[in-house]
Amino acid sequence: MAVRDILIIPDKRLRLKSAAVQAVDKRLRALIEDMFETMYAAPGIGLAAIQIGVAKRVVTMDLAKKDEPKQPQVFINPEVVWSSDEKATYEEGCLSIPEYYEEVERPKAVKVTFLDLDLKPQEIEASGLLATCLQHEIDHINGVLFIDHISKLKRDMVMKKFKKAAKKTEGVKPLAEDEEPSHYIG
Repeated sequence: MAVRDILIIPDKRLRLKSAAVQAVDKRLRALIEDMFETMYAAPGIGLAAIQIGVAKRVVTMDLAKKDEPKQPQVFINPEVVWSSDEKATYEEGCLSIPEYYEEVERPKAVKVTFLDLDLKPQEIEASGLLATCLQHEIDHINGVLFIDHISKLKRDMVMKKFKKAAKKTEGVKPLAEDEEPSHYIG
């Protein structure tokens, strides 16, 4: 297992539509393990494979609180097949848009079909945080970010900020795995 780098906007790969998973093999299982390691280390409650640069329709999630035992969930090829007319608003954040949070309105409840690790069809009805998280992560595998659900003005401001930050780090050589950073920030 390994903690992988999380793609940060404006990385264009975050806008890719991910391909459906056809088989669960050793490589996919290793990817899922890495996704959980990366998600827990971040820390986050959900992660789509595209966020670590793999354009496959795989989502990992764990909504357990810090003092509760872990409750890892895997969703392969998830699709929202029904959503309620009633809406709910949650303050969302994203590991690919660090330290930015915004109120997002989404359907309050959803029904999602997906495959489990044995490629058996499953269906889940979700509301509350689970519904929000499922919609957020399924958006990722469709090339959509949560900032696409906010006003254009706010979205443009966020993109400008992250594009500016990305330019500052362009050309900076990443550390080799065996190198120590000379300083730590935040």
